[in-house]
Amino acid sequence: MKGAQAVVECLVEEGVEIVFGYPGGMILPLYDALYDDTRIQQILTTHEQSAAHAADGYARASGKVGVCIATSGPGATNLVTGIATAFMDSIPLVAITGQVDTTLLGRDAFQETDIIGVTMSVTKHNFKVKDPKKLISTLRLAFQTAKSGRPGPVLVDVPRDLFFAETVFEAPSASKVFAKPAADFLICVAEAAEVIQKANRPVIIAGGGVISAGASRELCLFAEKFNLPVANTLMGISAFPHDHHLSLGFAGMHGLETANNAIAEADLIIAVGSRFGDRQTGNRDKYTRNTHFIHIDIDPAELDKNVASSIGLAGNMKVILTLLMQYEPLRSLDRWWNVLQGWQDKYKRDYDGTYLNVPWAMNCINQLSKDKNIAIATDVGQHQMWAAQHLRLQEPRTWISSGGLGTMGFGLPAALGAQLAFGKTRRLIHIAGDGGIKMTGNEYYTIARLNLPVISILINNSSLGMIRQLQKVQYNERYIACDMTYPMDYVLYAKSFGIEGAAVSTTKAFKQALQYAFSVDRPQVIVLNIEHEFVQPMIKYGAEINEFVEF
Repeated sequence: MKGAQAVVECLVEEGVEIVFGYPGGMILPLYDALYDDTRIQQILTTHEQSAAHAADGYARASGKVGVCIATSGPGATNLVTGIATAFMDSIPLVAITGQVDTTLLGRDAFQETDIIGVTMSVTKHNFKVKDPKKLISTLRLAFQTAKSGRPGPVLVDVPRDLFFAETVFEAPSASKVFAKPAADFLICVAEAAEVIQKANRPVIIAGGGVISAGASRELCLFAEKFNLPVANTLMGISAFPHDHHLSLGFAGMHGLETANNAIAEADLIIAVGSRFGDRQTGNRDKYTRNTHFIHIDIDPAELDKNVASSIGLAGNMKVILTLLMQYEPLRSLDRWWNVLQGWQDKYKRDYDGTYLNVPWAMNCINQLSKDKNIAIATDVGQHQMWAAQHLRLQEPRTWISSGGLGTMGFGLPAALGAQLAFGKTRRLIHIAGDGGIKMTGNEYYTIARLNLPVISILINNSSLGMIRQLQKVQYNERYIACDMTYPMDYVLYAKSFGIEGAAVSTTKAFKQALQYAFSVDRPQVIVLNIEHEFVQPMIKYGAEINEFVEF
């Protein structure tokens, strides 16, 4: 069959049901092959960057490999921000880019770009295919690479003439190797269990790796057996049920006081699927002082990279947690839990509903969605931190947010991809700021065209709120390039795409608008017009994780 047809067959073989993309001359043969195939739905976004973010959101929501396609040159380079976002958060993604014909490679042909060189540092691996006989084996390897071990994005660059070349599509050879844990690894597990048994003030930090590994159940059983408090990173939100009695909630730069205090005072930190990013640790010297660490991760390269581990356990997280559960707790942690309970009582949230503010709005979402299946997709900024602090998510893969790269504009296209992954089983709530929505807001067009029931909540403070907050804290209130006071009517903007919208300035109006949004099965936009406020708590720059800024 033709190369393009073979690529489609390979996508079907890999279980791909949806691809996101934008056509162009060099990728058009693949689009032409999709024309006659009803097994794969192709989603045309308004921009290639959005295609990558949508594929990313689809992957986060479904656990499958997300797929995006684009043409050569600007099409391929427009994917880069989305690919880098997936790379930083370890999201399985395959990007297929068209390229100029093999006879034109290296001749500066129209729309030729060395996308392999461009993406080398932001992909798990990338491939340029030059032989039609290797097209399918390379694509299969790309999918295997994207989803195995520590997941990540893989790019496959295909010259246009290979899509037309004849190739033989053969079934893949099935070969799997199952290895038992080595004896020395079991010794390390036993050492880790002994450290846990002797700890007086242990804390688990759950990261995004728990979700990637599908290990939420094992983590919960492990924490319950040893009565261990569990904090989560930004990427680890939804890895552990928020309302579980062992949950401390979000920790980090804008983490909750109880979670941050617990980590600062812990004598043992058990990091599960977390890479100890700088927004999580604050000052690393203070973070590691007088504390033992057990680091569990699929990627051996993460062990000792940011924080030196007392014990590092690299491998299948579900297996490691199951092995640790073979041991028994030897001491009571009641004294530690009394301390934690004291902090929880001291810092209990009192949601002020006398005026419209974002923490109150997040809690309103909690209240109105109790009997509903929802998921959250955020953009990046103040609203993201408020959502991380106050939303109460109980199930894995219900939190979709750019962590490592902090990509403004991620939220709306990611919500698009996630809603397609969930179908009718779960309602997607998108939360963004007025800054990020200006970057990729045109995806309202795609959402409206597909009639996806995304509820988009836009926090409008007429500024880049997080930039403004950093300028207050670190730059003596020298505000520059952060205010966006020139008025924009976001309701009319949404209406231009055919989406209903409401602008609210009171708590009563927001509650009514959200109730209405839940009552209809179509996209909705709610604009919260609020004043400038700052996300609290916030740790001081270069300080310990529980040294907070005073506003």
